[in-house]
Amino acid sequence: MFGSMGITELVLILFIVLIIFGAGKLPQLGEGLGKAIKGFKKSVHEADAIELEAQQAQVQQQPAPDAAGSAQAAPPMGTPGAPPPPPPVAPEPPKV
Repeated sequence: MFGSMGITELVLILFIVLIIFGAGKLPQLGEGLGKAIKGFKKSVHEADAIELEAQQAQVQQQPAPDAAGSAQAAPPMGTPGAPPPPPPVAPEPPKV
């Protein structure tokens, strides 16, 4: 992605960002970008973990067939494999 970009292009982009946002806003901009990337990685990792847990739960719910084949399990409650809804999160107050 950045393989074709040289140091000159990166310096030019940094200079333009510095002009647009100013030196005082750059640390806040970097912090916000870092938090966004961290949150994205966390959500991707949690989605994988939720899918794995759902698959494991589904395998555990399947009854083992006996010799006669008459084993019946109770139907699962709710949507099978659906994760529970996340708890509500209060929004952060704006920084001053």
